[in-house]
Amino acid sequence: MKEYLGRIGMRRVIGMILGNIILGMGIAIFRTSLLGNDPYSAMLMAGAERLGIAYHILMPIVNAVIFIVEISFGRHFIGIGTFVNWFLLGSVAQFFIDLFSVLQIPERGMAIRLLTVAVGVLVVSLGVSLYQTADLGISPYDSFSIIISEHCPLQYFWCRLATDVVCTAICFSLGGIVNVGTAVCAFGLGPFVHFFDEHISRKTLGVSHSSS
Repeated sequence: MKEYLGRIGMRRVIGMILGNIILGMGIAIFRTSLLGNDPYSAMLMAGAERLGIAYHILMPIVNAVIFIVEISFGRHFIGIGTFVNWFLLGSVAQFFIDLFSVLQIPERGMAIRLLTVAVGVLVVSLGVSLYQTADLGISPYDSFSIIISEHCPLQYFWCRLATDVVCTAICFSLGGIVNVGTAVCAFGLGPFVHFFDEHISRKTLGVSHSSS
């Protein structure tokens, strides 16, 4: 493990962990607004509520199921970042959800809720940028649409859209929240992630364009 960490560089490891922590915070900010989360988190939150268990407990269980696909067809996507995201992200998000609940954002009016979503966009985008730029493995869910695109004629965009639509439909069927935050996460994060890639993540982690 020491040799592995020395090879990949501690800067990238720290960036990947920090990215997941920031991403978890962003997920919690979206949740605090009650205007919808990214499709995968929204589905898990709805499922956890329906099953009567905590979100951070259900997330690793569902990830374990999807990981069967990743280890079978996408082993090249597996790295230390896969497991950090798998087991850390849900707990971090749950911690911040509980922490931010005292703010009572839904009771402060729609303008504040929309502002909360805007803040969530920036925080999630920064987290995703750091986590992806570190290039130390991707989560089971993130790998799923890439694996599909590698084994069918559809481009990655359409495969990711399909998996997000399925998650959104499941969330809705379980009585979860599908709102503006869900749409923003599904379609609107790209430019912000790209901005953070260019101006923060690559420079901070010392990663070139070709390495990310």
